Amino acid sequence: QAQFVESGGGLVQPGGSLRLSCATSGRTFSFYAMGWFRQAPGKERELIALISWNAADKYYTDSAKDRFTISRDNAQKMAYLEIYNLKPEDTAVYYCAASRVNGLSMRRPADFVNWGQGTQVTVSS
Repeated sequence: QAQFVESGGGLVQPGGSLRLSCATSGRTFSFYAMGWFRQAPGKERELIALISWNAADKYYTDSAKDRFTISRDNAQKMAYLEIYNLKPEDTAVYYCAASRVNGLSMRRPADFVNWGQGTQVTVSS
């Protein structure tokens, strides 16, 4: 599996929205679940959401349930994270990565592979 490339971040005002994208050229993209994570300055990398290999199952952390939507397009080898009503506390580098399994059982960053460089999201007025 090739490394992922995240894009779509930027400077956004509070209340705005973003759609982050995650691309890969890897041949096994559709075999594995995908996860979106974020890491704010001085904090540990944290899970936001997971999507199973066929998009049938999704998982959101409690803090992400209301404002984040994860999706994927296996034909295009893309994963997405939509964020609504952005808040200053959403400021972080956002990463996507592939799980080692096709379902949602793995949730720690150490269980994920092929991390990209991330995309910076800054929420500020």
